[in-house]
Amino acid sequence: MTIPTEADWDTAPTLIDGAMELELTARDCTLRYWLAAVPEGTLRGRLDGHAPDLVVPDYMRSGPLWQAITQEYAFRSVAEEKATRGLAYLVPIAPDTDTMEFYTTQVFDECRHAMVFRQHLIALGTPEAEIAEAIPRFAGSYLGSVLAPLEDMALRIMRDDRDFIGGVVMMAIILEGALAPAAELSERKWRPLDPAAADIDKGAGIDEIRHLTVGAAIARQYLLDNPHERPRVLDLIQRGMRLWSQLPTHEMVLRREQLFQEGMLEQAAVVGDYEIWPGRRLIDTTPDERLDAAERWADDMKHKRLVYMGLDVG
Repeated sequence: MTIPTEADWDTAPTLIDGAMELELTARDCTLRYWLAAVPEGTLRGRLDGHAPDLVVPDYMRSGPLWQAITQEYAFRSVAEEKATRGLAYLVPIAPDTDTMEFYTTQVFDECRHAMVFRQHLIALGTPEAEIAEAIPRFAGSYLGSVLAPLEDMALRIMRDDRDFIGGVVMMAIILEGALAPAAELSERKWRPLDPAAADIDKGAGIDEIRHLTVGAAIARQYLLDNPHERPRVLDLIQRGMRLWSQLPTHEMVLRREQLFQEGMLEQAAVVGDYEIWPGRRLIDTTPDERLDAAERWADDMKHKRLVYMGLDVG
């Protein structure tokens, strides 16, 4: 069986490169594609998102590194669960079989992501019986201040208005498109300290390449076929971006990066000369530098996809 390059664990591009450069359509990524590529390519031998021989180091079970990753993974587990539930509304209103199958696979992908983030919280020391109560405690007020407004907007579009293309744009540009670069940063920074977490991020990122590129392709074709819809879709994107700009996402990620910085310096010998990007050692970076990089990736990726879709939001 030949595994497509973008779905193969060993050959897939980074999330940023894949989302910026690849072009995939719903016809390319049907259920048949998913069944052939994902279980044997991305997931093979990785039930919990990583190779089974990777274990959590003792220094990850307490202190600032533990605080940083539990806050991050608790938030992301809830975000992925909300994405699972929201995307399910797109399946019955998909305009054709290929698109229906694609969004069915994305629902499964997002549900799997939520599961592997929860499982890693358990591996970090949270008893399984207590995980449901622990996640809101770890994620804190950001579940309400960040995720709740985004979920409200998405559900109005997908559930209440049954606006298929609005839901596609909301997910691919406003939600996943904005959160994906932080996931890329997560994989890079956890690689020397918690390789299992880095693998979880890598596997989720391989899926997100598919979600972002197919979503953009669906929107692009829709606007080519329905040019009169361009102002409405553009207005929706602008409203979503305004909402995003009002949320405390920068504050949330910076807080986690500050905890990561403290813990990273405590484990400087483990980090060593590992480079987070070519020519830049992780140990020499600052919280602001890492966050600035993720936000720059987000802006670049958003711009590239909007140009591809034929939209310009200024």
